[in-house]
Amino acid sequence: MESYGRVDPSTGLSSRLGDFLTALDQVVGYATENDVDLVLFSGDAYKTRDPSPTYQREFAKRVRRLADAGLPVFLLVGNHDLPNALGRAHSVEIFDTLAVPHVFVARKVGTWRIETRHGLLQIVALPWIIRSNLLSKDDYKNLPLDKLNDVLIEKIAGLVEAEVQQLDRTVPAILCAHGTIEGATYGSERGIMLGQDIIIPKSVISNAAFSYVALGHIHKHQQVNEQPPAVYAGSLERIDFGEEHDEKGFVVVDVDIDDRSKATWRFVPVNVRRFLTINVDAGYDDPTDAALSAIAHQNVKDAVVKVIVQARTKVSLREDELRRALTDAYFIAALVCETERTARSRLGDLAVEQMTPIEALQAYLSLTAKDMPPERMQKLLDHARQLVGEAARP
Repeated sequence: MESYGRVDPSTGLSSRLGDFLTALDQVVGYATENDVDLVLFSGDAYKTRDPSPTYQREFAKRVRRLADAGLPVFLLVGNHDLPNALGRAHSVEIFDTLAVPHVFVARKVGTWRIETRHGLLQIVALPWIIRSNLLSKDDYKNLPLDKLNDVLIEKIAGLVEAEVQQLDRTVPAILCAHGTIEGATYGSERGIMLGQDIIIPKSVISNAAFSYVALGHIHKHQQVNEQPPAVYAGSLERIDFGEEHDEKGFVVVDVDIDDRSKATWRFVPVNVRRFLTINVDAGYDDPTDAALSAIAHQNVKDAVVKVIVQARTKVSLREDELRRALTDAYFIAALVCETERTARSRLGDLAVEQMTPIEALQAYLSLTAKDMPPERMQKLLDHARQLVGEAARP
């Protein structure tokens, strides 16, 4: 993600690339310096489906370091890794094409048996599910959205169960999945992804055949199931201010070879870029002076900073003074002065007048209904789309 960075004129690359690579290097360093048997990557290597060759090179360097150390690397394909058209290669397929030693790539549902330093391990892959790959036109013809999702979930459950039936029960097995599990808490990506996600019930992953479930897709680190433990590692770097207070890192899992039901995990934090919002209530005072005072009481060094001033009178900020006060910041994301009137005309940081009705509803729900279960949120959005579609018909 290149947001909140500057372009390096010598390379043409965003300075934020260094942040993400630094975080990934911490993972690689931990894996090569400790007694790690396998590295699991649960999808979404890049922001777009067509990453630049430079970004692919930098990711490949880290994968190569792991492979050269004799560490098996399992790469699951996420929604950001998939091509826009059928038949085109996905963004991590090159590792499979070149048959890079110790690197395994999973684009389809299946089971991989991987020999590690301490024994054999089975990995059941559940990559990002594309609706059209599971359903024929007859399957979804005339079906409402809620019924369509029910059919999809039934098919996904059947695919996972078919892999479970073929597992060797004497060998530990891990499910590696990319998607949204029922009950998961979204991060900053919530408003964007809700309308597209299939909510996978916990019953699909709550199978005693699995020692552990490694999850990708949602940025926020969290555990969504107790037995077997099902955990989202989360994104390695902060994406935007919606993740300002989220700790970032990776997950280390210990599986007991002799007792597959005994799997423990721990979260290992990494050092990442700080995001800092400075909220200032200036009242009837000079908003610039109030903001300068607030900045002086904050550690802005090397942080991505946003200053939001609430004022009772409409007075423009003296931005040059504020920028001088923020010289040590890594990036100034915004300097905003809002009166009560302007604050009411906006929803978060998004201008309502520039949104479609569905986008406005998504933004409203993400700000005001944070505790609403994802499946209920999905139903509300589905019904809204139906209403909008009916209103548009002649």
